[in-house]
Amino acid sequence: MAENIKPGMENRAEMTVTAEDTAKAYSSGALEVFATPGMIALMECASFELLKKEGSDSVGTELNVQHLRACLPGTEVWAIAEVIEVNGNWVKFNVAAYDNKGEIGKGSHTRYIIDSEKFMAKLRK
Repeated sequence: MAENIKPGMENRAEMTVTAEDTAKAYSSGALEVFATPGMIALMECASFELLKKEGSDSVGTELNVQHLRACLPGTEVWAIAEVIEVNGNWVKFNVAAYDNKGEIGKGSHTRYIIDSEKFMAKLRK
């Protein structure tokens, strides 16, 4: 499963911030700005989709992120995930999020490659 995954591989995920993506909507703050949980989800999406494109399902296990700058609804944002380490089924990424003014967040993210059917069967026991 992880044989195809190599350091240096990148993936980009994009979205437009909506009212549903704000800190106020997430109840993670009072302002109508892009919520940190929304930015994190975009970073995870970029990472997850990179592995999925290579035929691997995965679960997120660790995230360390800084949210550096606010964005308003209507802003186009994107995240880039870059593989920096593969150790068995563990894959570590550098992640960063941007808008047209520059970087809005950065950090690291670790995912574990799984067999989805076995994973869910184990949870259901």
